[in-house]
Amino acid sequence: MALNEMFVGEIVTELLKQLNAISHKSCFCKSSADNLITSIQELLPIIEELKYSGVELPAFRQSQLNRFSETLRGGIELARKVLESGRWNVYKNLQLVRKMEKLEKQVARFISGPMQAHLLADVHHMRFETMERFNRLEQRLDSMKTGSGRWVEEAVKRMEVEGDSNLGGFSEIGLELGKDKVKKMMIERDDLNVVGIWGIGGSGKTTLANEICRDNQVQSYFNNRILFLTVSQSPDLEQLRAKIWGFITGNEPLNYTRKSQCEWGSGPQALVVLDDVWSLPVLEQLIFRVPTYKTLVISRFKFPRRVVNEVYEVELLEEDESMSLFCRSAFGQNSIPPTANETLVKQIVDECKGLPLALKVIGASLQDQPEMYWINARKRLSRGELICESHENKLLDRMAISVECLKKKVKECFMDLGSFPEDKKIPLDVLVNMWVEIHNIDEEEAFTILMELSDKNLLTLVKDARAGEAYCSYHEICVTQHDVLRDLALHLSNKGEVNERKRLLMPRRDTELPRDWEKNADQPFNAQIVSVHTGEMREMDWFHMEFPKTEVLILNFCSDKYFLPPFIDDMPKLRALIVINHGTTEATLENFSVFTNLANLRSLWLEKVSVPQLSNATVPLRNLRKLSMVLCKVSNSLDPAVLDLPQIFPRLSELVIDHCDDLVKIPLSICKVNSLQSLSLTNCHRLRELPADLGMLKKLQILRLSACPELKMLPPSIGELVGLKYLDISECVNLKCLPKEVGKLVSLEKIDMRDCLQIVNLPTHAALSNLKSLQRVICDDEVFGQWRNLEKTVPNLHVQIAEKWYSLDWLNS
Repeated sequence: MALNEMFVGEIVTELLKQLNAISHKSCFCKSSADNLITSIQELLPIIEELKYSGVELPAFRQSQLNRFSETLRGGIELARKVLESGRWNVYKNLQLVRKMEKLEKQVARFISGPMQAHLLADVHHMRFETMERFNRLEQRLDSMKTGSGRWVEEAVKRMEVEGDSNLGGFSEIGLELGKDKVKKMMIERDDLNVVGIWGIGGSGKTTLANEICRDNQVQSYFNNRILFLTVSQSPDLEQLRAKIWGFITGNEPLNYTRKSQCEWGSGPQALVVLDDVWSLPVLEQLIFRVPTYKTLVISRFKFPRRVVNEVYEVELLEEDESMSLFCRSAFGQNSIPPTANETLVKQIVDECKGLPLALKVIGASLQDQPEMYWINARKRLSRGELICESHENKLLDRMAISVECLKKKVKECFMDLGSFPEDKKIPLDVLVNMWVEIHNIDEEEAFTILMELSDKNLLTLVKDARAGEAYCSYHEICVTQHDVLRDLALHLSNKGEVNERKRLLMPRRDTELPRDWEKNADQPFNAQIVSVHTGEMREMDWFHMEFPKTEVLILNFCSDKYFLPPFIDDMPKLRALIVINHGTTEATLENFSVFTNLANLRSLWLEKVSVPQLSNATVPLRNLRKLSMVLCKVSNSLDPAVLDLPQIFPRLSELVIDHCDDLVKIPLSICKVNSLQSLSLTNCHRLRELPADLGMLKKLQILRLSACPELKMLPPSIGELVGLKYLDISECVNLKCLPKEVGKLVSLEKIDMRDCLQIVNLPTHAALSNLKSLQRVICDDEVFGQWRNLEKTVPNLHVQIAEKWYSLDWLNS
């Protein structure tokens, strides 16, 4: 048996695992197990030194190790018997204790005898032979005039790259596609000096980088000149720069300057791999602009293209790849064994959502566990809970590194993401409203935080082609998050007593409220955010709870009928209410009277519900600033005959009605809501007309009317919107013309009129020449030339033809 097979292979790994289990579970043999663990771990550094020497042992040494190997094999079998023995069988346990003590003495005798002396002698002997080889290699390199002993250090570095990956047989799963893409960037693209590998924590970035460094084609291209450095969060920059510059030049003197960077441009190709890079300023100091070498950057964070020319984003594993990786960790083979519960295994694999680290850690934690343990693990995973200590230490704590480095406010925003259901898109509008209300920030800062979390791979933006443009609507953008990151947010939020948590969250949909909520309902809950996720809820399904400090309430449900929770009455500080139905049809809301006491409510989001009828008798929501109704039935609630919007919403500044297919006209009283600054009526396929007095909205700055195919004209009073800055009439395919009064919009900065198929002529040049503030027009070919003619009169105007873009994302909504 080869040395590295014995000590790094199945024997020692299996024995140490069994001994650790005994140490935790068996009181009879705990002492012997602990001593054996200590003995074997003390021996491992010597064995590791031998392993990396790469030299075969003499036959005499090998025979000694083979005998020791057989002793350890017997120890594995003995350890299994100890674990299987019931506590009540005292006689059998006493026999096992004696056998464990005997094994302990055998191992100690072997280690304390000639073993260490033989090993050390062999190591020194091999070191001597290795130095002789290196000396001969240096002499040959000197004769080739290639820069002295630097090549020796490169050879050692290559050995470190090959030997330190610690992949454990998992390296080939799901890496080929990424490996090929990165290789092409480095080898076939001379214009790319800095290439990046970017991905979520635990996605296999470093594993992929190690595979690339071991690739024969890569080694050949870079003449085996590959330097692998781990940067980490607190690097010694001077030392790293010295290593890189010395490696590039092949010389020990390290007096590098910008001038020397420019002058030194010849020599063989070289590759510097910078792993675990955490910040842009650090990265910029570690990149030398030398033509003959390339840099491969591995990071959880996205860096600008001016620094990292092109990036490969690591993809999560496919279903079959996930199963293979999990089975290797859990069963030591590539597929589910016949004795395992196939359905249960698939359910647990699905919870890992293709994340390699999660598959490895969770698989290993379930190895050799009984089926009931697996069932409990599945339940706990579905609730976002820990299944064992290694789940926390090896997975969540490692993922948490990305979060701990965030600023306090950004970290709080990340933890807020656990308030939303798994596997659902989160409308950015909802997030921004929530963050604005509870973190005392404005929308611009909220969007900046969102981009920071996205760049750090802590969430994913799902957006259309217009997202991020000036005046784009946030409800055109959604956010998703990997389930393991959501579990991390839940794990961080669920620490402490339930009544004192800042976030009171239901991790998954359930038929009833959590039992620990009910058990502690006799005391107030001090949560700032409360998130409920259920099916249909009737009045009897709720119980009394008090929330004196709650500012955000999120109600997720899946039903065609929903009784609003009575405890809303006991939320005096509620600022944002979010009601989202994930069912197939609009839900009827009951108990709408709870709005009576919501004097501080500022933001209300209703999705896929039938909005109750509003009337002048409705208690005014005097502080409501933003009302959003998405995929709702609104015809009853917005009855023009009985509704006085200024009375009900006296301070409303933003109204969003999106994908409400029963909206035909909006109440005339909307024109009297003097506080309104933004009006979005989008994807309302039956909307036919706008109020004639629309021009009364003097404070209106944003008017979105996109994708309203039945809308045929804009009211002439639109010219009286003196504060209007943005007009969106895109995809209004039956809109006949732009009224000449548009030329009176002196504050207008942007018009989006893509896919307005009926508009082929614009108002006269004279009518439009007063649009002095106009900066951007997006239109189709038919009117492009007419708008271009206006550029001479309006100096800052930029006209562009709309790009054709189609999305089927709405099918997944």
